[in-house]
Amino acid sequence: MNSGIRNIIVFVSIVIVSGWIGVLVDSLLTEQPKGDSLGMGIWLILPMLTAFTLLLLSKAGWKEVGIKPNFIKNFKWYLISVFIFPVVTGITLIIGDIAKWIDLSELNLKIFMGVFFSTLLVGFIKNIFEETVWRGFLTSQLVKLNLTDWKIYLIVGLVWGIWHVPYYMVFLPETDMLMVMPVSRFIFIVVAILTMLCWSIMYIELFRITKSIWPCVLLHTVEDSLINPLVISGFISISPGKEILISPISGVITSLLYLGVGLILRASRLR
Repeated sequence: MNSGIRNIIVFVSIVIVSGWIGVLVDSLLTEQPKGDSLGMGIWLILPMLTAFTLLLLSKAGWKEVGIKPNFIKNFKWYLISVFIFPVVTGITLIIGDIAKWIDLSELNLKIFMGVFFSTLLVGFIKNIFEETVWRGFLTSQLVKLNLTDWKIYLIVGLVWGIWHVPYYMVFLPETDMLMVMPVSRFIFIVVAILTMLCWSIMYIELFRITKSIWPCVLLHTVEDSLINPLVISGFISISPGKEILISPISGVITSLLYLGVGLILRASRLR
């Protein structure tokens, strides 16, 4: 078996069980802070440890992981990575407000910006782990196999989504989930995975254009600090039944906009 394929199979297998190992640990160690448990730490860190171990054992090139920022020649793409989520979120809110699907009356920008900036550092650190894994390792390994773009998007999006399943099933408080979309956890997982499939294209394309994980880290950090508090902390309210259409986190309209961004980035790379 090709060593690259073997590495991917081993990696994906460990990724899929990593969260459940964390769930098991938390079930044994019950006296832990909510949202900051050892099990969640295992779920977050184990994929990166696995990726690094496989790279060391296979003596693969670290350059492909995109640790170097390549900032000077990619300044434009760094800037774009910072503004993608704010621009699309702004468009989504405008559409929702015009259609009377989103109520913006509780959106206090001063308070919201305080929340946004206060969460950036923690999000940035967390997303180093994620982007090193999903873009730096998995995407680069799939590119080496000369797979089509669409297969790469599908594999990365699905593995990224399946890795989140223990989080959505166990770690995520039900109150937070219901703020995003008042559905069962199973339906929530299906919608979340479809959302990540749409998002994967723009993350992967930013990585491939810049050959660096850092624009993706910035993109992911802005996403976490912007759209999650906006919805979960109640800065906006969405009309019942319209969440599936217009939610800034996982609405159909929103996901289609991000899909469009990804395809524009792909077209730019291919040019």
